[in-house]
Amino acid sequence: MGTDLTWLNEAGLDTETGMSYTGGHDKYISAVQRFFKNHEKNRNKISEYLDAKDYESYMITVHALKSNARMIGAQDLSALFETLEMAARNNEFDVIDATNATALREYDVLIQKLAPIESLGDVRAADEISAEVAKETVDKLLSALDDFDDEEAKKLAKVLSGYPFRLTQAEKLKDAVAFIEDFMYDEAADIIRQIAMTIE
Repeated sequence: MGTDLTWLNEAGLDTETGMSYTGGHDKYISAVQRFFKNHEKNRNKISEYLDAKDYESYMITVHALKSNARMIGAQDLSALFETLEMAARNNEFDVIDATNATALREYDVLIQKLAPIESLGDVRAADEISAEVAKETVDKLLSALDDFDDEEAKKLAKVLSGYPFRLTQAEKLKDAVAFIEDFMYDEAADIIRQIAMTIE
């Protein structure tokens, strides 16, 4: 398969959109790999939260899946998870009952089609950083903000952008950088603390 993405298009992914979200070929492949690897964990969470009628946790999980599916170009699946997210937010339990099984079935079908991604080995972009490095970078970044060191903070924020955040967190990081550029260090630090909780 190498660098050829044709098979991913054939699996139903809009690879062009996915690469525009993730920032390039290797980051895109890495995002697809994470999406594939997290399937069982996410599927179990959905079932567990639904059985427990824990709609708040259910909503958070389907929101994350909506973003992750969109990030890899699985637009139809993303739309299904968005329907479930809105239904959970608005307590429309009949919509959840009517849509959840379909969404999980589509999720399973896509995962089966993505199985060849395992044979690529771990793919990382040149500037992609691990969770461990991201956590260390967050600590240094918060320190730099505490010291009002905007140059160091900007450098560290750039390093942190190498972590494969979901779309919403990636956007928040951009907001934090804008705050740093405006010397609004407390606001930037608040955002960095929020997104740090999503590093796993």
